[in-house]
Amino acid sequence: DSGEIVVFLGPSGCGKSTILKAVAGLLPPTAGEVLVDGKLVEDVGRDRGMVFQAYTSFGWLTVRENVEYGLKLQGIAKTERRKVSDKILQQVGLAEFANRYPKDLSGGMKQRVAIARTLVNNPRVVLMDEPFGALDPQTRWGMQSLLLEVSRAENNTILFVTHDVSEAVYLADTIYVLSSRPARILHQVDVPAFPVRDIALKSASEFRAVEKKLLDLIYAPPGKSE
Repeated sequence: DSGEIVVFLGPSGCGKSTILKAVAGLLPPTAGEVLVDGKLVEDVGRDRGMVFQAYTSFGWLTVRENVEYGLKLQGIAKTERRKVSDKILQQVGLAEFANRYPKDLSGGMKQRVAIARTLVNNPRVVLMDEPFGALDPQTRWGMQSLLLEVSRAENNTILFVTHDVSEAVYLADTIYVLSSRPARILHQVDVPAFPVRDIALKSASEFRAVEKKLLDLIYAPPGKSE
C-alpha cells in the first residue's frame, strides 16, 4: 500500500537482497513472477528506486549534481531540475551542502544523498538494502527518523531489508521474518500503530514487546517456529 514500510528481517546471506533486486528488475526470479501494482517486472524502471548499503554517489559530481543526475538523463530542463532537487535536499537536510562533493561528507550524509537521488525520481516503490548498516548507532537512529519523515511526506511504498530487530520494529508497518537460505517467509508480524515514533519509543514496553515477539520467532527451536 502507498506509504507503507515493509521490512524483510532475516539472517545474513538468506537472500533478502535478492528479493529486492528481483523487485527492482536487476535479477530475474528463479521461479514465478514479480508484480508491482499488478504489472509484470521485466526490467528496471523509474517506478522503482533502490538505495544500497554501499555509498554510490559519483565522486566527481556535487551533491546537487548527484541528486539531479537521473533527472538530467530524462532530459528535464535545468530550472525544473533545480526546483525538484531544492525540495528533496531540504527534506533530507542537505540544502546547505548542495555544492559540496561526496569526499567532504560523513557516512550518514552520503546516504542522505543516495536517498535524495532515489526520491527525486518520484518512484512508486523505494527499495532499501540495509542502507544504514555501516553507520554508527547515533547516526543510524537519525537516518531511521529521517526515513520516517520523508516516507510520510512522499507517501512512497518502502521495502526495507535488515537483520536488526530494533530497526525493523522502529520502521515497519509490516515485518516478514525470513528463514535461512534459501529464504522463505516464516512469519508475518503487523507492527502496532505507535502514536509517536521517536527515540523514547525504543524503551517503551509496547516496543519491547514486539522486539521480544520477533526474537522468540527467530530463535524458536526447529519445528516450533512454523
